[in-house]
Amino acid sequence: MAYAGNLSSPPVVDTMHGKVLGKYVSLEGFVQPVAIFLGVPFAKPPLGTLRFAPPQPTEPWSFVKNVTSYPPMCSQDAVVGKMISDLFTNRKESIPLTFSEDCLYLNIYTPADLTKSTRLPVMVWIHGGSLVMGGASTYDGLALSAHGNVVVVAIQYRLGIWGFFSTGDEHSRGNWGHLDQVAALRWVQDNIVNFGGDPSSVTIFGESAGGESVSVLQVAIAAGCATTTSAVMVNCLHQKTEDELLETTLKLNCPFLPTAIDGVLLPKAPEEILTEKNFSIVPYIVGINKQEFGWLLPLGRGCFFDPFQNVPEDAIPAAIKEYLGGAEDPVKNKDLFVDLIGDVLLAVPSVIVARHHRDAGAPIYMYEFQYHPSFSSDLKPGMVMGDHGDELFSVFGAPFTKGVASGEESRISKMVMKFWGNFAWNGLFWIYCSFYLLTEVDIPTTENISLPAGAGSLMPPADLCL
Repeated sequence: MAYAGNLSSPPVVDTMHGKVLGKYVSLEGFVQPVAIFLGVPFAKPPLGTLRFAPPQPTEPWSFVKNVTSYPPMCSQDAVVGKMISDLFTNRKESIPLTFSEDCLYLNIYTPADLTKSTRLPVMVWIHGGSLVMGGASTYDGLALSAHGNVVVVAIQYRLGIWGFFSTGDEHSRGNWGHLDQVAALRWVQDNIVNFGGDPSSVTIFGESAGGESVSVLQVAIAAGCATTTSAVMVNCLHQKTEDELLETTLKLNCPFLPTAIDGVLLPKAPEEILTEKNFSIVPYIVGINKQEFGWLLPLGRGCFFDPFQNVPEDAIPAAIKEYLGGAEDPVKNKDLFVDLIGDVLLAVPSVIVARHHRDAGAPIYMYEFQYHPSFSSDLKPGMVMGDHGDELFSVFGAPFTKGVASGEESRISKMVMKFWGNFAWNGLFWIYCSFYLLTEVDIPTTENISLPAGAGSLMPPADLCL
């Protein structure tokens, strides 16, 4: 039940655990303001015995909980976490960042009139950050919610050693962060109707590790501790403080801990599940950027080069010829090398996933984003076109929340939000006209998969579909 009253009083909404009080924020051009709820708990704080354990339902409360402040981000390297948040945020103002193991909260943005029985599609955002960094509050869902007329929910999940430490057995199966995501989705099912959302129409979307999390959920049915047995090691790690665990992760050359095949969330390797078509057949979008390895990912240095260790030696000359082709211009060689790395790390796996969904009969769409957002121009070289994560400024409407954007950039963002919102409404990744910007991927029945020429370029006449 919602207690919105009039717009001069803040919205109050009932959840299964207690009432929450939010705030209204208006966006220029929209009569109906967006009701915002920040830091809504969806699980108990994962502390003490709940460290390295599945999330548990949050405790109920009897008062009206004020949820108008940003929750702490999950424990991570504070310096890197702040850098990534500052880089990707679509907010104009700087927000205070804190970090804690107590971080299982979500943010809700709803344009619904809470005095009526509105049922809007729901879009649940899973942030990226290699499963070791990031947070929900980096992304302001205000513009996407208003432009798409959808309820946006941004969730948090345990990261790094807290979220993905696994011994490979019953002592610590791992995937705690993914189980947090499942718990957040269950909370949405149980509560979102009172925020004007339709629990039967939920779209999950994410970027980078968030996109990987979407795939995992979709196919899912160095601390100085002795490692003599899993039980001894896990017990030791339980005794460590949050700061001690963070210090441990900072010592690692690459702190990335991958999703584990735990026999619970993932009973088999994802490749096997996809091959067997043993997953939900639902409309699916796979997106890549023009230069995924253009600027941000190289900062990770050796974290992303494992796929290259398995390239057959006799295939290397063919790959060099295909990509570099004897080019002598050093700038051209650099661009071609960036293409090579980006294809191996992201483009090829994306196409493989798309092929499996196509073969299973799912409506599958692909796009390629080609644009250099002005909001990161003071950090990234202008020659980088479509770097890793660059699409987020358009998806979350940075021109409308952060300001100082060109007319072209505003039109592009407005169009992208319409595409995303339209997908949440009816599972179609286009607006009501023929347009080559983002089209249903032409995946023939043969083994060859290619994006249509020019697909995803975000610099055609952007007002065509507006």
